[in-house]
Amino acid sequence: MPRTQDANCCFVCGPNNPIGLGVRFRLVDDLCQGEFTPDERHVGYRNVTHGGIIFSLLDDVMANWLWLQGFAAFTAKADVRYRAELPVGVAVRLEGRCLARKGRLAQMQGKVLRQDNGEPVAEATASFMVSAAKP
Repeated sequence: MPRTQDANCCFVCGPNNPIGLGVRFRLVDDLCQGEFTPDERHVGYRNVTHGGIIFSLLDDVMANWLWLQGFAAFTAKADVRYRAELPVGVAVRLEGRCLARKGRLAQMQGKVLRQDNGEPVAEATASFMVSAAKP
């Protein structure tokens, strides 16, 4: 069973991680949502957010869809498509959803969308292995 303290140091959403991204996730209907605004600490080059930060956001919004419903899971496989660069200071909306679930395997989808114009920055699909569930 997942316990709240199990993720307190998560790089993306852990409240006890002093160098973490500090994203707060929530479920709205069947969609996991969050927001993030990159700053100069998240740069890869030329004032552009590092692709690893963007993938971390995608991975976590998909995992949190499961977590917020009481399931601990880990990423088994992921495919990411970067669609546009993300300048530092541009806020994004994060969206995650479950596409299919069979046994311990969950097929997930994640999106990073600019808040100012709704354009996609990156999208991912991933397979997650569910490792524990609330009784």
